[in-house]
Amino acid sequence: MKTHILGFPSIGRQRELKQALESFWNGSRSAQSLIEVAANLKKRHWRIQRDAGLAYVTTGDFSLYDRMLDITCMLGTVPARFAAGKGDSPLERYFSLARGDALRNLAPMEMTKWFDTNYHYLVPEIEGDTPWQPGEHPVLADTALARDLGFAPKPALIGPFTWLTLAKSRHEAHKWSRLESIALVYADLLASLAPLCDSIQIEEPVLSTELLPPAAVRRFTEIYAGLNAASGNRLMLTAYFGPLEKNLALALDSGCAALHVDMVRGRDELGKILAAIPDNMALSLGAVNGRNIWKTDFARILPCIAQATAALGSERVLVGSSCSLLHSPVDLEAETALPEHIRHRMAFAVQKCAEVANLGEIMEQATSEGLQSNTADPHDAAAHPDQYIETVRQQVAAVIPSQLHRKSSYPSRKKAQGWLALPPLPTTTIGSFPQTAEIRKIRRGFKNGSINEAAYTAAMQNEIRRCIEKQEQLGLDVLVHGEAERNDMVEYFGQQLGGFCFTQNGWVQSYGSRCVKPPVIYGDVFRKQPMTIAWIRYAQSLTQKPVKGMLTGPATILCWSFVRDDLPRAEVCKQIALAIRDEVLDLEKAGVRIIQIDEAALREGMPLTRAAAEDYLHWAVEAFRLATSGVADSTQIHTHMCYSEFNAILPWIAQMDADVISIESSRSGMELLEAFDRFNYANEVGPGVYDIHSPRVPSTEEIVELLRRALRHIPAEKLWVNPDCGLKTRQWDEAYPSLKNMVEAAKTVRAALA
Repeated sequence: MKTHILGFPSIGRQRELKQALESFWNGSRSAQSLIEVAANLKKRHWRIQRDAGLAYVTTGDFSLYDRMLDITCMLGTVPARFAAGKGDSPLERYFSLARGDALRNLAPMEMTKWFDTNYHYLVPEIEGDTPWQPGEHPVLADTALARDLGFAPKPALIGPFTWLTLAKSRHEAHKWSRLESIALVYADLLASLAPLCDSIQIEEPVLSTELLPPAAVRRFTEIYAGLNAASGNRLMLTAYFGPLEKNLALALDSGCAALHVDMVRGRDELGKILAAIPDNMALSLGAVNGRNIWKTDFARILPCIAQATAALGSERVLVGSSCSLLHSPVDLEAETALPEHIRHRMAFAVQKCAEVANLGEIMEQATSEGLQSNTADPHDAAAHPDQYIETVRQQVAAVIPSQLHRKSSYPSRKKAQGWLALPPLPTTTIGSFPQTAEIRKIRRGFKNGSINEAAYTAAMQNEIRRCIEKQEQLGLDVLVHGEAERNDMVEYFGQQLGGFCFTQNGWVQSYGSRCVKPPVIYGDVFRKQPMTIAWIRYAQSLTQKPVKGMLTGPATILCWSFVRDDLPRAEVCKQIALAIRDEVLDLEKAGVRIIQIDEAALREGMPLTRAAAEDYLHWAVEAFRLATSGVADSTQIHTHMCYSEFNAILPWIAQMDADVISIESSRSGMELLEAFDRFNYANEVGPGVYDIHSPRVPSTEEIVELLRRALRHIPAEKLWVNPDCGLKTRQWDEAYPSLKNMVEAAKTVRAALA
């Protein structure tokens, strides 16, 4: 029985890729040195897979920035604004597409979430009058290298239908007219790969969604017939993140040599697949969850594998991960500080490779030894007192409908909030300010005990004072305290909530060199004590302008954590909401009258099918209202969402009933705001006018133009001015002039309105 994974994390055990990228970008590392780091990581990852006992090692899963961008460069779909960089090296061009070019004032490509994950991909841009100049894809050289080193490679490519579905074009019909020419480029690559391997993973996660338009569905079988021929019938059509549902017949008719399906999210579909799968198609079962950190329950998944082998024979069944292990931390081995009853239940990417291999061995050898040892693991912590806390369960059960709504409607609240006396187009930021090396050093010192609490508090207050002074110098209208005390917008709160634990090196790539270390929710969640009040109250004491209280919302804490698997996610989310509600009410009592509860992950947590999405949005929006609805009308509630296509869920966002919502929109040039033309959104909106994920400083004129575009969709009395997201990843020499230009732009547009 062949075993494999769909992909391995690129970042390295110690985030070696992050360090290499950032030193290359700042000029302290050569391109050759960066390439050497990447090559060593690839070889290490192939050895991990082979040593675990997997039949294949995956190539093409490693990327210097983003795999969607790798396909974009292979196709040559470079936006016209980058034509000025023709003299650049391929590597410089590649990174300018991802990060922009400050010297030439080129904005980067748009970025948004990869389906329902926290990974961000670069959105392809298709321009009708820009010629394409196809380039190379790194998978070819990597596959040849892996084979030369004695590995059995399985190249992995994002498929043409997924790439084109996610691409941005001003005219959808024109976009799909490119399909045949795109398929020819794919066919050339597949023909070159075919002599190097016996299986090629071509990923079409779009098949697990309802996004494929009828024109694409009609062409699918025809296009794949050509791709199969080019590959010598080596293609493994790969879907993940959900069941195939209405696209099941399409996948089975693809003519591919194998079909990979997600058995974590789509196991109920197995019977339908086995009843209809062609005799010449193998079936790969994604048995090990690539998106969490818990061990696989072998007793639960082995019957599915047995069912498949009984129907098809073991030679036609493969076992793999449900999706790429990109979404898991790299290696559990170094996690020495976790409580043993929790650590014993975990598996990171390295361990998941072994799990896949072990499942294959159990089926091949008909042994129960591995099954018996595994079966005990998920139940070891069940009796631990943190798992079930009676008072938490009682509080959740006691929630009543009146706790889910503000006391008055938005128009009444708007009048009650007149005390703010804000100018038209009020300016603010999303929350965090640059986190300097000195700030991080102080936090580390406090954590390891080399700095006492008094010195730590004094240092953080000093930084808060500097942030308030800078904002007053800039002329911002609503201030923030800067979040110097916070390492991460989720981890900070998790450290002060019951039911959470934390890894030392559980890093997961978010985009490019940006990594996050998600907390682990293993037990019932509750607030131990006030979490933010002292910091916000101190900041407010330094200024006459209003300072926002800054919290992370329940759905975002849920989505950006690794969540326990023994309780419904909706129930966990409600527990978090009650803890945040306690903090909101205490902030209000402390005199903080503008409170922002960020729900940056609301859209990304949405399942990929309509019915499941409706259920999720119902309880996620309800959790936000539970967290925020207890305040007086005069207290203004803000929320924030970043880098997520929210247009389709605007009615649900309206049901959140925040007084002000801030959203990412600068990379799209305010195109996202067209949704407000179709939906009458009653409350206030702050579309981002400054892309914080790029080091470039936008000019005042550029921001003025964005605000003028925003005013075409949002009335001036409802429009706020703010960046796309928080500024913690930027440097002050980038953030300060950008904010200065933002404030000047707001003044210019105010004057024109007057």
